[in-house]
Amino acid sequence: MIVAMKYKPKESKMKSQNKFFFVLITVLLFTVFLDAKNDNKVLNLMPVPVKVELTGSKFRLDSTFRIEVTGKPAERIYAAVSRTLRRLSGRTGIFLSQDYIQPNSSVKNPAMIINVERQGIVKLNEDESYKLDVTDRIIRLTAVTDLGAIRGMETFLQLLDADSLGYFFPTVKIVDYPRFPWRGLMIDVSRHFMPVDVIKRNLDGMAALKMNVFHWHLSDDQGFRVESKAFPKLTEMGSDGLFYTQAQIKDIIKYADDRGIRVIPEFDLPGHSTSWFVGYPQYASAFGPYSIERKFGQFDPTFDPSEAKTYLFLDKFFEEMSKLFPDEYIHIGGDENNGKQWDANKEIQAFMKKHHIPDNRSLQNYFNKKLLAILTKYHKKMIGWDEILNPDMPKDIVIQSWRGTESLKNAAEKGYHVILSNGYYLDLCLPASYHYAIDPEPDSLHLNSAQQKYIIGGEACMWSEFVSPETIDSRIWPRAAAVAERLWSPKSVISVKDMYRRLDRISLELEDLGLTHIKNQDMMIRKLANYGNVEALTNLIKVIEPVKNYDRFVQEENFTSYYPLTRVVDASVPDPQEPRYFAGLVNDLTQKQANNDGIIKKIERLLMIWKDNDKQLEKTINRSPMLKEVEPISKELSLVSSIGLQAINYIAEDKKADDGWVKESLMQIKKSDAQAGQVELKVVQPIEDLIQQVLNK
Repeated sequence: MIVAMKYKPKESKMKSQNKFFFVLITVLLFTVFLDAKNDNKVLNLMPVPVKVELTGSKFRLDSTFRIEVTGKPAERIYAAVSRTLRRLSGRTGIFLSQDYIQPNSSVKNPAMIINVERQGIVKLNEDESYKLDVTDRIIRLTAVTDLGAIRGMETFLQLLDADSLGYFFPTVKIVDYPRFPWRGLMIDVSRHFMPVDVIKRNLDGMAALKMNVFHWHLSDDQGFRVESKAFPKLTEMGSDGLFYTQAQIKDIIKYADDRGIRVIPEFDLPGHSTSWFVGYPQYASAFGPYSIERKFGQFDPTFDPSEAKTYLFLDKFFEEMSKLFPDEYIHIGGDENNGKQWDANKEIQAFMKKHHIPDNRSLQNYFNKKLLAILTKYHKKMIGWDEILNPDMPKDIVIQSWRGTESLKNAAEKGYHVILSNGYYLDLCLPASYHYAIDPEPDSLHLNSAQQKYIIGGEACMWSEFVSPETIDSRIWPRAAAVAERLWSPKSVISVKDMYRRLDRISLELEDLGLTHIKNQDMMIRKLANYGNVEALTNLIKVIEPVKNYDRFVQEENFTSYYPLTRVVDASVPDPQEPRYFAGLVNDLTQKQANNDGIIKKIERLLMIWKDNDKQLEKTINRSPMLKEVEPISKELSLVSSIGLQAINYIAEDKKADDGWVKESLMQIKKSDAQAGQVELKVVQPIEDLIQQVLNK
């Protein structure tokens, strides 16, 4: 049942509690701008620093640019500086004579001095602050730790600009530090496996946006993804051969550490554990055999908490994993155990009666406490989804809130550290403005200052039912940058309009890091068009997006892990730019901007392209049957665009429309479902706004 999925309860909560909140906040925030005292409003910095002061001059970049590192830094900083030099050279085409930098290297006449007081440790609550002072003669970056310096170098690169005389950095004074110490991205590699290169390029994206926790969801019903030398059948039988060797894991951990990012593994149990039992069925609560789950949802297989052998197995497993993963935290999942195997197992029921365990929730708490003892034995702390919250658990565990602010509030009030993920589920395909409006410390929680301190950050989550290595970047970026800013920048930074201004630029800069969220779309469009003319299909894909929440599950009852992720819905992206641009034009026209004629011409040009696009797309569909499913939405685009052109004509000629036309047009717009092939049309609402403007004349 889809309704039983991990995210489905969350989706229901979102629909019932957050829908109105989303609409209201989005409308309000579009009218809010950054504080006039913050000079970031003319820059492209993301996340917005705590303090930015432009000083009115420019530092000119040329081939003599060199960086010197002073103080007491660690090896990590030299690799980071060398990467900065290469990125700077790549973006400007300037041959920088300093190709890389090493400890104790002598630098004559440095143009930039980076001073670090000490080596940072990649752990919770490490100092990540920095100060950046750019003058017209020299650039100084100072930080307590090399981690702070790494964050400052990302800001430094974002400052790069150009004019007719060449490349430059605006002179500026920046003081910056994070609002929250835990700023994470969770990637699920169990439902669809993600190769090493996918993980690394997303770590680069995280570093560019100052995120510092990579939460690696490594086991679930659909696959076990970590090599275990103690229990080799976990991957031999439970991974389809798609897993990370221990050498690869160590390499990724080192890669992340070099960028100041912690790596926290998640091994989901006692539920979501089918893949464990394919090779080791003796630890399940029901007899096997088991096979890798190909569908998605909530399934029955669950660890047997009544058997001592279960804990001996987990003890040996976590001993091995504790040595492999150096972070102080290990995530144990703990979510969505439906308890059906426990209910049906007579031995487990007898165990519960003997030990006075009244229900499955209490039994899972018994299991979690046993697991906690194992993790503590190996000097690890527990983190889990909010189902693990129980007053019997010690206060040094971390609760990850996915079901809503109620669990966030409950954990903070009881003195547990908590991070927020509710509202940051990227796979729901909601716009960046939605995620941006979700704050880990909303005033509505009514927490006192002491309780607020237990909220230590948040994580964006990328569940992988509907993504492949080809498409995952487009579902994470650039929207994850909006979450990154919410977790780093001051709470007062809330302008949606300015966020989008900077997000569109940052999205392009992320391509420098090898992320494929933009370029892979063109590749997929060429394939969808059967390598013919792509213009009409591109025009359509620019104005559609995937259906939101988990509607795709509802529309595809037989969805499995083998389902092709190469359709139009997969080539489309959440929160596309062109509909936002069009809606902005319509809003400007509604606000009666000075240059109405120019705005009208821009609106008219887009509507003409969309109106005529269906005829052109028919030719492409005839030679590429895969596109047949979006034919209805193509026709809808033509229809609503024709109505929009009539409306803009009335507005341009300052004529009042016939009441019958208005009524008929609104009726046609309202009955348009604007959805087919699991995508939806994103320009219907602004076209309706044009009709309303005609009506109001």
